[in-house]
Amino acid sequence: MSFDNEERAALRSSVRDLLGKHSDSAAVRRAITTGHGYDDTLWSRLCEQIGVAALAVPEKYDGVGASMLEVHVVQEELGRTLTPSPMLGSAVLAAQALVLSGDDDACARLLPGIAAGSVAALCWAGTDGWSGFGVTASGETLSGTASYVLGGDVADVLLVLTSEGMFEVDPAADGVTRRRVPAMDPTRALSEVVFDGVAARRLVSPTDLVDQLRTVALVALSAEQVGAASAALELTVEYAKSRKQFGRAIGSFQALKHRMADMYALVETARSMSYAAALSGTHGDAVVAKVYCSEALQNVAAEAIQLHGGIAITWEHDAQLYFKRAHGSAQLFGQPRDYLAELATAAGL
Repeated sequence: MSFDNEERAALRSSVRDLLGKHSDSAAVRRAITTGHGYDDTLWSRLCEQIGVAALAVPEKYDGVGASMLEVHVVQEELGRTLTPSPMLGSAVLAAQALVLSGDDDACARLLPGIAAGSVAALCWAGTDGWSGFGVTASGETLSGTASYVLGGDVADVLLVLTSEGMFEVDPAADGVTRRRVPAMDPTRALSEVVFDGVAARRLVSPTDLVDQLRTVALVALSAEQVGAASAALELTVEYAKSRKQFGRAIGSFQALKHRMADMYALVETARSMSYAAALSGTHGDAVVAKVYCSEALQNVAAEAIQLHGGIAITWEHDAQLYFKRAHGSAQLFGQPRDYLAELATAAGL
């Protein structure tokens, strides 16, 4: 069974064409130096011409009413080009937190803006990661520090997950401090948001909201990782065709052919894992995709560095950007090893 039906194939083609025109290597490098950490003109094009931020937003909230399968397509294409954007942090995490909450009032107030391209950020992790919460609630007051927030420094609205439920906060409220933090991956901006006795609006949130949201996050991340791994492989194959040693293209050497074949196998099996998780929507498959796709991208990116040689670790070459994305994305939403115990228990080990 093919993952892409006619509609998803058309969506993939549209996104790839737009990114091909406006998000090449030079454009990505310019985007990461901006105050937003992404090209807001490109983000506007993606939202207005294709509607990427509105895909999984219900029609009654001015969305397209598509599914997370369509979001998966967009994430995969963004991963291919390493395009910095608010897609994962705003259109996936924040938007789905609202959709899954079942809070009709909050959805009616906030989702139309997110669908149109306005940036929302989900404050979740503490300094130790996504297994707990960085912020605590006392009644309607929030205190603590949310770490590794996607888009937290530029967001128009903050959603905050705590052990007591989810809250909405105005970024301009007294007691809120936001700052961009250094990150291994320059193509993904991370921020820290501090809440010092901040007044917040409590939103409806089911008891399993975090589990549902984690599943969505892992699947969306795996899509991005598959796209990045595929592009890193393509970059390596093209280099092996053109780089010559001893009068021959290095891609003709059998030892290197075997290594690139292994890279191809990793990319395609990772793609299968990610597609299976997207199609099933189950937490178990999402965890498998997280672990496998993280490790696959790390291995493919490392091989890309090795097969390119010394040029790959220079700032001018893109191989080092894929390597950094591989290791940065592996840490996002929890390291692969954090999920191995869960997989072992599920397997009865």
